[in-house]
Amino acid sequence: MNFAPQVETAEISDSGLDSVSGGLAADVFGGGHLQVASVDVCADVYAAASAEGVVAGVGVHAAAH
Repeated sequence: MNFAPQVETAEISDSGLDSVSGGLAADVFGGGHLQVASVDVCADVYAAASAEGVVAGVGVHAAAH
């Protein structure tokens, strides 16, 4: 009796693999923090690109102590 697992293999194209794995994507993130006296200011910038489209945003946060 053969107890080895049975595995079936198949060829897949690059475009087929992209659709299975989610395709190509790139992300960029950045940020900064500034503290002056009793005020903190933070800024965040991000961008993401994929086969579905591009998303970008900016966020600024300030807090007084």
